[in-house]
Amino acid sequence: MLEKLAEVRRHYEEIGNQLTDPAVIGENSRYRALMREYKRLTPLIEKYEEYAGATTALEEARGLLDEGGLDPEFKEMVQQEYTEKKALCAELEQQLKLLMLPRDENDDKNVIVEIRSGTGGEEAALFAHSLYRMYVMYAQSKNWEIEVNGVSETELGGIKEISFTVSGEGAYSRLKFEGGTHRVQRIPETETQGRIHTSAATVAVMPEAEEVEFELDPKDLRIDTFRSSGAGGQHINKTSSAIRVTHLPTGMVVECQDERSQYKNKDKALRVLRSRLLQQQREAQHAQISADRKSQVGTGDRSGRIRTYNFPQSRVTDHRIGLTLYKLDAVLDGGLDELVDALITADQAQKLQSSDSQ
Repeated sequence: MLEKLAEVRRHYEEIGNQLTDPAVIGENSRYRALMREYKRLTPLIEKYEEYAGATTALEEARGLLDEGGLDPEFKEMVQQEYTEKKALCAELEQQLKLLMLPRDENDDKNVIVEIRSGTGGEEAALFAHSLYRMYVMYAQSKNWEIEVNGVSETELGGIKEISFTVSGEGAYSRLKFEGGTHRVQRIPETETQGRIHTSAATVAVMPEAEEVEFELDPKDLRIDTFRSSGAGGQHINKTSSAIRVTHLPTGMVVECQDERSQYKNKDKALRVLRSRLLQQQREAQHAQISADRKSQVGTGDRSGRIRTYNFPQSRVTDHRIGLTLYKLDAVLDGGLDELVDALITADQAQKLQSSDSQ
């Protein structure tokens, strides 16, 4: 590990030197890429320097103890220093292992989230709306931006399906754990006998694909325009600004009608389509190891229930890690950090275990 860290440090210093080079500064795309890499490595280098300082102090204390001849009071002080530095080195070494884990290349990307109501009819649509509100409030707490790509609403204010982009630092790294089936247990307002109903909604989380990652061939696209419309007369336009893009080879369809500009709707639709197709391509490439991925935290396996929101007990349970919180209102108001942090910790622990076994 120390050899790898020394190599990373040399690389870090090389990047630092390049960032002061006028030729690099004048090349915007290269400069931004290097700055991102420098920023990403900084926590690791800072932790490495802290570790190096602690090991030096540990060796000095060990040397004094090995020499002997210390008076009892000073020896006790050195022994305490040795014990403390030994514990600190072990802790820092574990933190360094976490920082050196293989990094998800998508963590710095924006996210496209799609929520669809599942079993449960109107109650499921209302729950889908609650999930959307939860993510909006979570994004606001992180100073992320949300842009709706398209939405299909119900007459009672529910959401049949919605697609939106979340932009901001760390958006994908934290929201990627939300992919899957979310289940709600509550008494609907229309239920006269007080019976608890179970409904569900699915959440798909995709890193936003850049144009260079997945190039769309115009010949593979059919683009139709139509008038925007919505439940209760919302979003109605007299012009045909809404866009429907069909990817002919796969039959995948994306509609966007949130903007009044046909150009903006087309741009949004193409971004969503590109991200969906790239995600599909990645899933196909990893089909051989899908069994392993399903057992991992945060794989976004949409075939199974990942979380239950129980209103009568004010309980939220994440089934992947067996975590239960009795703070349903806080979670639905965007307080997702406790859940997300626990999922990240479980994910890191699993990766560490895999790394140590290799």
